This record gives sequence, structure tokens and C-alpha cells, in this order.
Amino acid sequence: MRLTRKRLCSFLIALYCLFSLYAAYHVFFGRRRRAPAASSRGLRKGVAPARERRGREQSTLGSEEWNPWEGDEKNEQQHRFKTSLQILNKSTKGKTDFHVQIWGKAAIGLYLWEHIFEGLLDPTDVTAQWREGNSVVGRTHYSFITGPAVVPGYFPVDVNNVVLILNGREKAKVFYATQWLLYAQNLVQTQKLQHLAVVLLGNEHCLNEWISPFLKRNGGFVELLFIIYDSPWINDMDIFQWPLGVATYRNFPVVEASWSMLHNERPYLCNFLGTIYENSSRQALINILKQDGNAKLCWVSAREQWQPQETNESLKNYQDALLQSDLTLCPVGVNTECYRIYEACSYGSVPVVEDIMTAGSCGNTSVNHNAPLQLLKSMDAPFIFIKNWNELPAILEKEKTLILQEKIQRRKMLLHWYQHFKTELKMRFTNILESSFLMNNKG
Repeated sequence: MRLTRKRLCSFLIALYCLFSLYAAYHVFFGRRRRAPAASSRGLRKGVAPARERRGREQSTLGSEEWNPWEGDEKNEQQHRFKTSLQILNKSTKGKTDFHVQIWGKAAIGLYLWEHIFEGLLDPTDVTAQWREGNSVVGRTHYSFITGPAVVPGYFPVDVNNVVLILNGREKAKVFYATQWLLYAQNLVQTQKLQHLAVVLLGNEHCLNEWISPFLKRNGGFVELLFIIYDSPWINDMDIFQWPLGVATYRNFPVVEASWSMLHNERPYLCNFLGTIYENSSRQALINILKQDGNAKLCWVSAREQWQPQETNESLKNYQDALLQSDLTLCPVGVNTECYRIYEACSYGSVPVVEDIMTAGSCGNTSVNHNAPLQLLKSMDAPFIFIKNWNELPAILEKEKTLILQEKIQRRKMLLHWYQHFKTELKMRFTNILESSFLMNNKG
């Protein structure tokens, strides 16, 4: 009896062990067997697209086996790549230890920020009360603020280095600019600001003595001055020439080059849309065009009175003239440098520049052979420079002999030069700020 019970217990134990092994087998191995079957069912639904894709990619894949999880792996790789980029950006951001804030209180500030720095502004609405943007150049982090709401004492100053952009062209503007400089002076004296540079739209006759007492060289606090027009003060040590740029106050846009801009035949040899002053070289220009009959080959629209603002229609008309003309005629106004030069470059229309000094105290040719337009000439601007509009008929006759391919190459060269010009200015500007402000920090 005892033996029978012992055998029965052994049998039950053995049966329990077998059941446990069977259950364990299904738990650990049964799911793995079903998983490929489920994948196969999923693949059968898309078998036609898969075969079609393998047929299209056969030449590139060769003998490589198609991986059904390739999409997931690519997504994971892209995620890792984005994570790596974020880490890299953070490490790069940490190296931009030099911060500069730009206060744009003149329209030329938009040329600096949007055209030279290629920076964006938020909001994009040009009528907004406050607009701002950020950009990194080398180790320098720039922030830019502009708009009517940027008023002395009504916004936080949380940086040590500031570039102030001012308009000093006429008396009313000088008074306004002086108030900004007095505000900045107070910030420096109370140690809320360490370094200040000024970008100044100077007087067209180069009569800028009002800012002289504010310059550090004269006992003031403005360490660097970037000034528009050929001022005799320019020494490339603490006073530098800056370009006039395009008429941003008239909403002239940032222009992106297109295929048609480069390659299309342009219906007009030249253009001139502007104000005609009595007994000026502009009047002589119009007369010369009329005498030789070239006025019919050029887009000419003259007015007797200067208009400070553009309508949407007049701006589009002007842009069309630039885009549809091979040459843009640039007679002198109050100063030799004019917005038209840079606006023509934006559209690949070669500026024909009247290369003569105007009245006033700007640089003279006896002292500097590059005057006027020293900055443009020093950077080898590919323009046509003339001393007298009597040279124009010969230029237009030569223009008639050029084939389209020659004009395309010239447009490419002009647009490439203009882009390089702006990039070079951005780097020069940054290098000057860094070397001056950081060196003074060490001092």
C-alpha cells in the first residue's frame, strides 16, 4: 500500500512538472512565433507597393536586403541627429560670450539688420510699435530693437555693449539724435553701460560737427563711429565709412535673386526715375538722352519735385524699371552717394555712376584719389563710373552690341559682388566691435 501511494505521489509530481514546462513553453516561446505571423499579415496588405518600391530602387540597393523596419530606424537616426544638433547649438551658444544690442532709431538700421546681417524681425509688420530680432556672427550675439516704442528710459538695458543708429542729416534729426546720446551718456556714467558705438546717417555736406564732443577721442564716450558719406574724419581706427544702402524708409525690400532676373532679356537699355533739379547734371542727362534718341530705349520718368514717400504703385513701377533695365543711371544729387546705386545692385542692373564731388565738406580728390564713394571703390564695385554725361551715348552704343550671354555673366558678377560686399561689411563690423570693446575691457 505504501509503495502504491509512493508511486502515485511520484506520478503526480512528474505530471505537475510536465504541465509547468508546457505552460512555460507557451509563455516564453508562443508569442515569438505569433509575432512574425502578424508582421507577415501586415506586409501582405502592402505587398504590391513593396515590390514596386524594390523595383524602383533595385539599381541603387543592389543585393542589399530590404529592411521592413527601415523607416523606424531612419526616424530614430533623424531623432539622434536632431539631438546632436541641439547639443552642438547649445555648445556653440555658450561660446557667444560677447553680446551687443543694436538700437535702431533711423531707417538705415533696417538696411544694416535686414540686408547686411540678413536678420529677421518680429513682428514682420513694418508699422509695429516695437520690433526685435536676434542674430549670431562669430562669437558675437546681436539683438536688435526698433520702432516708435523704443524710447529713452522706457525699455530695459541689460547689456554692456550697445550700437546706436541715428539720423543726423538735418537739424530736426540732430536734435532727436542728441537726446539719445545724452541718454546713453547717463547710462555710461551710472555704469549701466560699458561700451557704445554709433552708426550715423551723416549730413550730405559732411557737416557733422555736432557729434564731435561725444566722441571718445575728444573726451566723450562714443568709442566707435560708423558714418555715411565720404567724411574727412574717416581714419579706419575709430571712425569708419558705412554705406547708405537702399531706401528702407520707402519700404524698399530685401530682393532675392531669381532665375528670370539673371537670364531674361531686358527690354530697356537703361532707366532713370527721379527728381530733376534745375541747372543740375540731371537736367543735362535728360537733354542728352533726348538728343540722341536713346530716351526711347530707356525707361525714363522725371518729376520736378522730390517726394519723400512712395505709393505701392510708384514703388512697384520703380522696381519694374530696375528689373527690366540693363543699366541704371545714377546722377549725383546733394551727395554723390544715393540709394539708387544699391537698389540697382539688388536687381542686377549695373549702376552708371556720376563720379564727381558735390559741394560741401566731404572728402576731396586731392587728398584721397578714391573720393567720392571711397568705400565702394575700395571694394572694387563693378560699376560704370563717368565724369560727364556726355560719355553716356558711347556707353549705350556699346551696350547695344552685347549679346544676352554677356549680359547674364555681368549680372551674375554684380549680384555676387553685392552679396560679398554685404557679407564683408558684416564681418568687418563685428571684428571692429570685438577688437575695440574687448580690448577696452582688458584695459
